[in-house]
Amino acid sequence: MTDEQPAGTGPQAAPRDPHFATAREPGGPMVGRAFRRDRRHKKLGGVCAGLGQHCDMDPVIFRIGLALLSLTSGLGLVFYGFAWLFVPFEDEEENEARRLLSGRVDGQALTAVLFALVGCGVFLSLLNNSGALTFAAVLALLLAGAGYWSQQRGTIDPDPAAAQAVADAPPEAKAPPVSGAPSWWRDPIVKDGTHDGISGYFWGPEGVAVQYQPAPPHGQTRQRTPEAPPQPKPRGPRWIGGFVFLGALLAGGLGTGLTWEEQSLGTSLQTGLALALCVFGVGIALSAFLGRTGVGSIVLSVITAALLAGSAALPKDITTNWAETEWTPTAAGQVKPRYELGTGVGTLDLTRAGPGKGQTLSTRAEVGAGQLKVIVPKDSTVELDIEVGVGDIQLPDDRKGDVDIAPGKEKSVTLDPVAGSKDGGTLELRVEVGIGQVEVTRATT
Repeated sequence: MTDEQPAGTGPQAAPRDPHFATAREPGGPMVGRAFRRDRRHKKLGGVCAGLGQHCDMDPVIFRIGLALLSLTSGLGLVFYGFAWLFVPFEDEEENEARRLLSGRVDGQALTAVLFALVGCGVFLSLLNNSGALTFAAVLALLLAGAGYWSQQRGTIDPDPAAAQAVADAPPEAKAPPVSGAPSWWRDPIVKDGTHDGISGYFWGPEGVAVQYQPAPPHGQTRQRTPEAPPQPKPRGPRWIGGFVFLGALLAGGLGTGLTWEEQSLGTSLQTGLALALCVFGVGIALSAFLGRTGVGSIVLSVITAALLAGSAALPKDITTNWAETEWTPTAAGQVKPRYELGTGVGTLDLTRAGPGKGQTLSTRAEVGAGQLKVIVPKDSTVELDIEVGVGDIQLPDDRKGDVDIAPGKEKSVTLDPVAGSKDGGTLELRVEVGIGQVEVTRATT
């Protein structure tokens, strides 16, 4: 570089793109820059390309990581769909969700919604797979940690003196343009007012051509030509939202009805809600081609996904048939190791099935949803281990009518025999209720 050649104009110099400045470049906007999607390097929605630009990493790493998260838990699709909806492009301020809610429907917003819905469905179907969820959580933490480390590596605290010197420096000199190439130079205005180009500036952007109308004669007013109102863009038919809703109701009813007698309550509800969610997804995709998507369909899809999550959390032993069952063994040898009831009221009467002097007897009773009543012998020491998912526990010493419903209730207590009774052995009892009440009482005789 010679003294006559201004800085930045050599043959090797290239214009720097400020959007790709990294955290290690002075003045680069990478540090503190908001996460935006990348339009120029996108493969689908620009989310992974934006993550790579934001964290100063190869976007292929995020693409592979999100693909693995999508296959193992569905969280990759959930994250990609919501990021696609709520993160705008780097050259825009409006995201896809705002366009969708304002009625401006396009394929990108609907694809993002489908990504999120499918991801939620996959995630809900794997709630009981602890291995897959653990792997997904570890992989997500590794991706987040790698991105944070890459964004922070090599970051140098700015020198206040250097920053002030850069701010006070004069603007960089520019070289004259090459002959025949587009230039920021403008020919000056000559005496008669003519010039080459629209603008008379020496440099800067092109001017805007303005046509002036001569003033009307004295006493006359200028007639303004009324502008035609803009024609609204034709939109699709309104009937599709109603048919999508009816189709979702029909699919949900069929899925639940066909599995009501054979499956548990949670599985039956999951089947119906999953089919309804599929109908909503197909309807939203179809409306993209017809040009109309109502906000109601999207809201109903979100509500259906929330109900699907709730049904997936139901205990698997809750059945769809309400029953009242009583188990009354008459001797210790008739006591079964396990008593089960899906939904209803179960009564386990162990009054005449005491273990006997110096003996120990173990059993357990389970009810998915409802009430479980246990009557223990008068002269036995009872070691109770009680667990209730959502509900109440009543013990012999508790005050009647004092009901305290709460989630995740557990108790481990030992009930001594009634004073003055003979040694009746030890009874080990495990009691579990998913949703409902456990009531333990002493036999009176």
